[in-house]
Amino acid sequence: MILTTTNSIEGFKIQDYLGIVTGVDVNMPKTTISFNMQKYYDSYEKKINEVKESAFQKLKENAINLKANAVVGIHLDIETSPTSGLIVVSIKGTAVSVL
Repeated sequence: MILTTTNSIEGFKIQDYLGIVTGVDVNMPKTTISFNMQKYYDSYEKKINEVKESAFQKLKENAINLKANAVVGIHLDIETSPTSGLIVVSIKGTAVSVL
């Protein structure tokens, strides 16, 4: 599966546009009281990356369901709430068939 933020893939020809696909994941990490802010930031960054990876997996699954072998024009949106710690990752793109 080829994933790209561009609207074309160098060396490939888009054969068919199959539809818009999304991948969304939401997570609220457990908060822990810590006096080590660097440890807190490292932990939060790790959790964001985990949620992002899960959203990408959902995007790929949705593209595969449309018989796509690539997704072009990917846009990634990450929202966090500093008060609740909520992390929302939303990814969208166009599923395509390429040769």
